Amino acid sequence: MSQKPQTKKVDYRLVKYSPWLVHFNTGACNGCDIEVLAALTPLYDPERFGVKLSPSIRHGDILVVTGAVTKKAADRLKRLYDQMPCPKFVLAVGACAIDGGVFSKSYSVVGGVDRVVPVSAYIPGCPPRPEAILDGVVKLLEAIKKGEVESYGCD
Repeated sequence: MSQKPQTKKVDYRLVKYSPWLVHFNTGACNGCDIEVLAALTPLYDPERFGVKLSPSIRHGDILVVTGAVTKKAADRLKRLYDQMPCPKFVLAVGACAIDGGVFSKSYSVVGGVDRVVPVSAYIPGCPPRPEAILDGVVKLLEAIKKGEVESYGCD
């Protein structure tokens, strides 16, 4: 007789209202990094959505990844993802984070972020504008509220 696997009910309340972002560069040219940091400034006021930059990976809700994932960065990215508390979500920012971008054929590049960790949302562009990044975060939050996005790695 087979038993059904037990599913753990994940509490999304905190992520819905005050998500903390953790930014990780996996080998980018810094174009996307500058735009991510610009999106977190008072000019774009991300705190109106409750979005703040987390001081530690252990307090983060959404991992914002920029750059093509290099072989060395892949291990670190996986380790950071595993250290995040549940529920956890990943946002791939920029063409390089999505599929490796112009560096995809390089010997040292694994590819996009989704080759290492599950990605919840993609923000295309090279680099994407701060408005697009903030819009992507807000759309991810709306999808979380509706239950359209799952948090992986939370058993």
